[in-house]
Amino acid sequence: MDRAALSHLAHAEHPIAAPLADRTVRDLLQRGLRGRTRVVDLGCGDGTWLLRALQLHPDLKAFGVDLSGAGFDRVRTQAVEAGVADRLELHHGDARGFDPGGTTDAVLSIGATHAFGGLLPTLDAARDLLDPGGVLLLGDGFWERAPEEHALSALGADVDDFGDLASTVARVQAAGWTVLHGHVSTLEEWDDYEWSWTGALERWARAHPGHADAEQVLEAADAHRRAWLGGYRGTLGFVTLLLTPTAGE
Repeated sequence: MDRAALSHLAHAEHPIAAPLADRTVRDLLQRGLRGRTRVVDLGCGDGTWLLRALQLHPDLKAFGVDLSGAGFDRVRTQAVEAGVADRLELHHGDARGFDPGGTTDAVLSIGATHAFGGLLPTLDAARDLLDPGGVLLLGDGFWERAPEEHALSALGADVDDFGDLASTVARVQAAGWTVLHGHVSTLEEWDDYEWSWTGALERWARAHPGHADAEQVLEAADAHRRAWLGGYRGTLGFVTLLLTPTAGE
C-alpha cells in the first residue's frame, strides 16, 4: 500500500489531516473566510477543509489541488449531499504552479509546506495567488521545546526543519506578512489526532484480516504510535495562522 492510500485510511475518523478539533476548524474558517468569495487550498488533502468552508459560507467558491487525490470521490459525494457541489473544484496535481483560473481573495495551506519545500516558499506561492487585501490561512509545525535526538529520529527530521513559536512567527512577519490571528494546537488536540490516526489503521486491518495489506497497515500503526508516544509527543507543535500581506511589502 502506498503512502497516500495509507494516509487516507488513517484519516478515516479524523478527516482534517492536522491536530485541530472540529470546533477549532470551524472557528478558523468562520474568522478567516468571512466575506470572502473565492478560496484556493494548496495541498488540500481530500478536500475536507473546502467542504466545511462551503457549508459555512454560502457565497464562497472553492478550488483545491493535491498530489494524491485520495478521498476526492468521497468528498465530492458529500458535497453533492450537502448541496455545495456546484461551488467545489478538486484537482489532482502538483500544488506548485497550480492555476485556479485567476487570483483569489483567500488561500488555505494547512500542513502542506513540504509540498513547496518549506515555510517561506509556501508563503511566496500564496502571495502570487492573492488579490490585494486577501488572506492566507497557514498551518505548520514548530518546536514546542528543543527537540532531543529521539524526537528527531522519530520524525525523520533535523533540528533546523522548524523553529520555536516565536521565531516561526518572526519569520512570517519578516517575509512581509501581518498576523491577524493564530491558534496553537493543544496537547488534547494532538492526542485526539494521533489516537484517531493509529486507531483507524488498527480497526481497518482487523476488519480485513485476509487483505494483502493488513499486516503492513498494522505495522504502520504500531510504528507511528511508538514514534509519537516515545518520540515527538510534547515536542512537535502545530500553529495555524491567519495572515495578510503587509501593506507596502
